[in-house]
Amino acid sequence: MQAGLNHYLIVSGLLFCLGLLGVIARRNLLVVYMGLELMLNAANLAFVAFSRFNDNLNGQVMVFFVITVAAAEVAVGLALIVALYRKRQTAHVEDLTSLKL
Repeated sequence: MQAGLNHYLIVSGLLFCLGLLGVIARRNLLVVYMGLELMLNAANLAFVAFSRFNDNLNGQVMVFFVITVAAAEVAVGLALIVALYRKRQTAHVEDLTSLKL
C-alpha cells in the first residue's frame, strides 16, 4: 500500500498540533522554540506532499526558503535566549514578563 496525500497531510497536521501544544502548554523558552520549529517542519512536510502529488517543484522550492528562514531564526532566537538567560538567570516565559532589561 502506498501512502497517499491524505496520509502525509494527516501526519503534517498531527506534527503541527504537537508543536502548537508545545508552544501553548510549556513555559520554558527552549521547549517553546522547539515547538515553533516542529510547526515549521510540519508546514514543510505539507509543501513537499502537495508538490509531489501535483507533479511540480514549487512546494520543494518553497521548502528551501522556509529552511533558510528557519536557519536565520535559529541563529537569532538562540542568541536572544542565551542573552535573556544570562541577564535574568531563568528560561521560563512567566519570569520574562517585560522586555525592559
